[in-house]
Formats: sequence, C-alpha cells, structure tokens
Amino acid sequence: MTSIEDDPPGLVARAVRRLLLLLYRLRGWKAVGEVPEPRRFIIIAAPHTSNWDFVNYLGLTADLGVRPHFMGKLSLFRWPIGGFMKQMGGVPVDRRHASNVVQQMADEFARRAEFMLTVAPEGTRGKAKKWRTGFYQIAMAAKVPMVVGLMDYGSKTGGLGPLIWPTGDFRADMMKVFDVYKGCIPKFPERAVRSIDDILGSDEA
Repeated sequence: MTSIEDDPPGLVARAVRRLLLLLYRLRGWKAVGEVPEPRRFIIIAAPHTSNWDFVNYLGLTADLGVRPHFMGKLSLFRWPIGGFMKQMGGVPVDRRHASNVVQQMADEFARRAEFMLTVAPEGTRGKAKKWRTGFYQIAMAAKVPMVVGLMDYGSKTGGLGPLIWPTGDFRADMMKVFDVYKGCIPKFPERAVRSIDDILGSDEA
C-alpha cells in the first residue's frame, strides 16, 4: 500500500475554504475530542438536515487537522470544475452500478495510507425515510472501521466518535452507531432518522 498525496488546493479552492471557515468560526463552534488512529475509516455524516452542516463539518475537521474526502459522480470532475472538486477532497466514482461504487472505494482505500471518506447515509437535507447502506458495504469491502461524525447544535460542538468495526451484523453495528450520536441535537431534529428500524431494508450505495 502506498500513500497518494492529494493535489495542493488551487486559488479558488483555498478562497472557498477560507470563506467557509470564516463563517464557521463566526458562528462560535468548537471541535472536541481526538481523531481516531489509524486515519483510514468511513465518516458517517448524520444526521444531515441543513446546508450549515457542511460549513460546520468543514470547520470542525479543519480544527481537528483532518482532510476528509467525499464521493462525487464522474461528470462533476470534468472541466471547468473538475480540478476544484478534487482540491476540495472529492473522489470521482462511476455510479452506474451500486456494487461498482463499493469496489471503487475499497480500491481507493487499498491505494492510500491515509483516507477518511465522508458519506451522508440519509442522502438528503429534507426528511429522510431511511439510510442508504453504501457506507456500510464500503467499510466491509475495504475492511476499515466507521466513525460517527458528531455535530451538536445544542452546544455548538462537534468531532469524531470512536472506531466502530463492521461485523456483518448491520442491526447490531447500527445500534452502536446510534448510541454514539443519539445525544447530538441536529439543526432540524424533525428531519433526522432516529430509529434503527427506519434505516433497515435499503441497499442503495
């Protein structure tokens, strides 16, 4: 396994990051806790109920010294915004087949010494009916743990939870996930999936 360095951020990417980090700091948020080691894991970004989640998440990970990555469809990585997407941490994937996405990300983990992949299982800022389980499939295929991205709008604090290794028992593993983040208050609690039963039965990546 080799370490693959990301391209250094370009002028536009740096400007966007600085603006978003300024917004984050002006709103009074604080990062707490430490980053689990080794830095090869899936970050579960839930609940995702507001556009502010992205701004706060970017600031919290920056304060923790983390550069997370995220998946994006291939068309987003073409000119004129392709370079910007990569510099912001994007990783292009071919989404034509869900299983193909899982393997692509497993291969990406195999290629990198450090890789923290962020996945929002709710897939929407609106009211989510269930979670997509692609994040779990990737963790299983890549043989890497999951980490809950914590963001509490009540205390304006956030960070990363402990490592949770997937066992193949989805329900049991999700109970551990819910135990970690159940005390965090999302921006819009009514939009969040809060029940284990609500996230079962979906296998979309």
